[in-house]
Amino acid sequence: MQQEYFYEPAKGHGLKHDPFNAIVGPRPIGWISSRGADGSVNLAPYSFFNAFCYHPPIIGFSSIAAKDTLRNVRETGEFVWNLTTRPLAEAMNASSATAPYGVDEFTLAGLDKAPARLVSVPRVAASPVNFECKLADIVQLKGWRGDLAQAWLVLGEVVGVHIAPHLITDGVFDTFAAQIVLRAGGPTAYAEVLPATRLDMTRPG
Repeated sequence: MQQEYFYEPAKGHGLKHDPFNAIVGPRPIGWISSRGADGSVNLAPYSFFNAFCYHPPIIGFSSIAAKDTLRNVRETGEFVWNLTTRPLAEAMNASSATAPYGVDEFTLAGLDKAPARLVSVPRVAASPVNFECKLADIVQLKGWRGDLAQAWLVLGEVVGVHIAPHLITDGVFDTFAAQIVLRAGGPTAYAEVLPATRLDMTRPG
């Protein structure tokens, strides 16, 4: 029997790429648009992202280091999450480029903006789903010993939802028609949600 691979993260993993990100995955992409107090717009993808509550609907993303999005959300208390789909995957990747504060990643990625209804932050016009969010909390993460990490969990309440009509069938959002792209393992891997990967199960009563 082959011996398991064991490591203590604090001492390093000893591999070419950290397996933590690959194991916790595929992960939804937090493609976040924000606006600073000076009016500048930012668009950036975050691979640490998820939904955390139904009522009220709360989503969150973790900013590793104090990046422009974190600054903007702190200043204005608003952001928009934009669904990443296969047709938008390359544009999402382009928006991850390191750029000075104030550079508009919508322009870098060749994306058009669409206005939001309840926040001052623009949406990705081509994205079929957008969540308009108001800041609920920002939490600096820490380890079990209490040591602060250079990472901040940004939690937002979803106050407005935009959905392209072709993705609603009989009152149900069609996840598999949306061509959702997720972050997978290693430095380059992504995954697309496809009908062939669907699995249906009924929860016990």
